[in-house]
Amino acid sequence: MSRASRYRAILGIALAQFRHERTRTVLAILGVAMAVLSTILLASTGAGVIDTGQEKFSQSGRDLWMTGGPTELRPGAAGGFENSMVDAHTIAAELGDRDDVAVATPLAFQTVYVGRNASQYETVIAAGAPANDNAVSLSAGRGFQRGDIHYANGSYDGPMTHEVVVDSRTAALLNASVNDTIHVGGTLATAREHEFTIVGISSTYSRFVGAPTVTLHLSELQAVTGTTASDRATFVSIRLTEGANASAVREDLQATYPEYTVRTNEQQLRATLEGKAVVIASGVSLVALAVVAGVLLLTNLQLSYVYRHRRTLGALTALGMSRFSLLGLVLVTTLLIGLVGGLVAVGASIPATWAINRIVTAVVGFENVVAVSERFLLAGLVGAVAVSVVAGLVAGLYLFRLRPLDQLR
Repeated sequence: MSRASRYRAILGIALAQFRHERTRTVLAILGVAMAVLSTILLASTGAGVIDTGQEKFSQSGRDLWMTGGPTELRPGAAGGFENSMVDAHTIAAELGDRDDVAVATPLAFQTVYVGRNASQYETVIAAGAPANDNAVSLSAGRGFQRGDIHYANGSYDGPMTHEVVVDSRTAALLNASVNDTIHVGGTLATAREHEFTIVGISSTYSRFVGAPTVTLHLSELQAVTGTTASDRATFVSIRLTEGANASAVREDLQATYPEYTVRTNEQQLRATLEGKAVVIASGVSLVALAVVAGVLLLTNLQLSYVYRHRRTLGALTALGMSRFSLLGLVLVTTLLIGLVGGLVAVGASIPATWAINRIVTAVVGFENVVAVSERFLLAGLVGAVAVSVVAGLVAGLYLFRLRPLDQLR
């Protein structure tokens, strides 16, 4: 028998086995497809998170970020967060006086109660930011009309504007629109005392934190959450003048303010991801487990096939079929399963990505978090074939130890 005829015979037997054992074949293909699909989606999610983070930092229009440490939860306290920067307005003013700094903006994030009336409230994230920074893009309304006059150079005795910008989800949550009034406060008692007029709709900070938000002047947020004494903020964002070198300015600021941490956009994103190291490690572990599960599944199926068909394999050996041809039969079978399973996974990844992105957008507000690319699809298909080869080789080694002819006695 020529080599080409032998290959055709092996392929024909493998295809006949597919038709004869349809249930087993379908289950094997689905098992491989699920393992490959989970790997593709997890890898795509990781890439999508990084891309989304980079996009958000780029959209912020900032070059450097100064923080005093992690933003910590403060259970039982107004606002719910322990923002780590103190004297934020003073630091921002000092930074703004530098020739290489165009804008330095202190921002604070706090949890607040909001409601249309004084009896029913929802919990959202409040962003405190100066009004004269042009950092908030509006989809409706006029926005803040006056600066942060309540701050009054640190005395906090200026009149409050009682103006607020809400995002579209908060507006829908409260069934409110521009020119409506809402109550805002760090506690229910404070919220009942402070009524704010909605002057705009903006999703700027909602996209940044991935949650419904309201935006107030920083000093007014500090007033309704009880942090005026220490002038606390989450960070100071810095936009440099044209031509300024971000790395050089960062090093200079780090030396000038050693008690704080100054990062570029890339470093800030990396620090954010490092804070989620446990989640990232869990994702990597799931990918590894998916690959291992695929190998074990195919290996178990092929070992079962060799054992159940040991008499048939012995008969083929008696008819002159070599062990290497039998090994080829096992490998072709696993390769067909792996290839079809990989193709099913690649085809299912597109609708699965669409569905997951819709769910993520509805839950946390971030769009296109799962970003499937051609390289991930190709890697998934190659991985399916690789898993098949490993499983086929393991089953082949078992076949070599069986002595098929002995099974006929």
